[in-house]
Amino acid sequence: MTRALWCAAVAVLPLLAMLLGLAAVRSDLDDAQRDTLAVLIQNQWPLAILIACAVGALAAALVWKYGAGYGPVALRMGDDVELVLGGQHGRAIAPHGAAEMVTLAGRVNRLIIAFEASRRDAELRAEQARANVERERNQLAALVSEMPQGVLACNREGRILLYNGHVRELFGGSGEASLIGLGRPVDAVFDRRLLAHARDGLWRKLERQRGRVMVSFVTATVAGRLVRARITPVLDSDATRPITERLNGYLILTEDITRDAEQAARRDRLVELLTQSQRGGLASIRAAAENLLDYDDLDATQQRRFLEVIRNEAVRLSDRVVETAREFSDVLRSNTALEVMHGVDLVGAAQRRIEARTGMLTKLDDVDPDIWVNVDSFAIVQVITVLAQRVHESVEPREVRLAVRGDAGTAVVELSWGGTSLSSESAAGWEMEPMLLAGETSPRSIREVLHRHEGELVYGRERASARSWFRVLLPLAVAGESAAADEAGDGTRPEYYDFDLFAWGEQGRALQDRPLATLAYTVFDTETTGLDPSGGDEIIQIGAIRIVNGRLLRGERFEQLVDPKRDIDPASEAIHGISRERLRGQPEIGVVLPRFHAFARDTVLVGHNAAFDMRFLQMKETVTGLRFDHPVLDTLLLSAVLHPNQETHKLDAIAERFGVPLLDRHDASGDALVTGQLFLRMIPLLAERGIVTLGQAREASEKTYYARIRY
Repeated sequence: MTRALWCAAVAVLPLLAMLLGLAAVRSDLDDAQRDTLAVLIQNQWPLAILIACAVGALAAALVWKYGAGYGPVALRMGDDVELVLGGQHGRAIAPHGAAEMVTLAGRVNRLIIAFEASRRDAELRAEQARANVERERNQLAALVSEMPQGVLACNREGRILLYNGHVRELFGGSGEASLIGLGRPVDAVFDRRLLAHARDGLWRKLERQRGRVMVSFVTATVAGRLVRARITPVLDSDATRPITERLNGYLILTEDITRDAEQAARRDRLVELLTQSQRGGLASIRAAAENLLDYDDLDATQQRRFLEVIRNEAVRLSDRVVETAREFSDVLRSNTALEVMHGVDLVGAAQRRIEARTGMLTKLDDVDPDIWVNVDSFAIVQVITVLAQRVHESVEPREVRLAVRGDAGTAVVELSWGGTSLSSESAAGWEMEPMLLAGETSPRSIREVLHRHEGELVYGRERASARSWFRVLLPLAVAGESAAADEAGDGTRPEYYDFDLFAWGEQGRALQDRPLATLAYTVFDTETTGLDPSGGDEIIQIGAIRIVNGRLLRGERFEQLVDPKRDIDPASEAIHGISRERLRGQPEIGVVLPRFHAFARDTVLVGHNAAFDMRFLQMKETVTGLRFDHPVLDTLLLSAVLHPNQETHKLDAIAERFGVPLLDRHDASGDALVTGQLFLRMIPLLAERGIVTLGQAREASEKTYYARIRY
């Protein structure tokens, strides 16, 4: 279109030049000369116009022919240079058009090579500096992730900037509906009024004392678990400034106290029952004793009756104390946390304990290095040591051997010896008795300890080898399993921190005026049954990923198939490959959209051809009662803003232009990931054009031709 307009303008130039020339000549003539000129023009004007048109047509033809080799080529070359300046390494200008433009492309490529060399040198120095900072950050992140408590930090505006796997698991797990995520508001995790009360308490303490202050409170999660939270302010080191100016944010330590609260309530009940149940018995004993002491003239029958009362009440009290002690032992047993332990370390600890307690020679035999168990290591080592001591006292073997191996999903810890064997009755009795070890008695029996571990004890003999053994059977655990490890399924450390969020601006600042680089985004895509949302087509898949502070958080994703309750257009199925059978049993859109709405809370939505996806979401506002009134940016429109001279702005073409690999094309999550990578590369290019804020980006997008498309 631009090329045709240029040709039309050139075509009329000769005619305009002729008319302007005649007007200029006529203004310098007198009346007689003007009359002569008029007669001449009147006789020759058809020829003059024909000549002007011929010259114009020739000029237009030349512009049409040679313009294709200069103008469009120069504009595309400018787009390529912008991509290089924007950070796309290794890109070269493809030579096209006229010979002069081919020569220019070669010289520009030489300039690009020199520019790339300078940039690599600068990036190397910057990378060294970043590596030092990143090393310190990773050390802190590793320390935080290994802490037994949940750790959560937020900036002064209440946006989460750091958390670990424990707190994420406690408040909703790692699914798409989790309340925990970088840049999310902390009042989505804790009640806003509770936080306000805690902050007021902190300020009061800070006014009274200097140094570190802390406020504790107890709250409940959505799942009903009790959580103790300790909140402390994060202050800068400049003690000369007022406290209100030194505040950077808050650090919150969380701990699941559900079990502690339950066990404390149970212990209180046991104490209360023990106290109340003993009052009557003690009163009876006291009365019988007083009668025996105060009345010397009682006959033998009456004295015997009072003595029987004392005996019976004493027996009843004794039985009640034993029963209460047993119940308290259950409380103690259930209150000890289990931990993942390497089988090699478990038998190694048992070997050292046996040799120290009994003096027996102990050997390790058949130890499988791939065995992990989830145990109270002290209790299990105590069980093995007690068994070894009982064997030593009963049959005095010369040595015992320890082994650990796997068998059908079970870890087998074996204690074996040669020579004299035990009777089955003795072995069974040991399992039921309280454990006695070197004069120390435990209220727990071997069976009670193993019951808590969902394990069992087996005794047996092998006649051929004349060896006897105890085998402790325990469930296998996953090597090194932990909540944090589950989050990092791809082998990378999850993005659990972003310290740059400390620099976020005041909360009251208008979102439209916020720089693009500081906003939080939800990049999303949908797959549908067809292309007509108004005609009844439905969403069958939603995929999304979050961007916070210029970082693509691969660990914070939303992926969900949706049952549309209708057939899928074969043409659409051929593109995304999602069949009707695959969607059966998946949640319906009324269940999925509220979860996605919560995932995208307080963010800017980003999509490619987002008008199409947004139309599907808006069609469901009445059904779900949710409004997707988020600000929206479209990478298709932004591509048209950055590179208006490109022939297409499809996702594949833009990805090729920016050097972003296409993975899982036409899968909602895969397309969302690609769109997010493209958007991050567009932000610096937009800044070079003076498009820095969200408002500027939306205004520029609305001016493009593609913004007129409606669905």
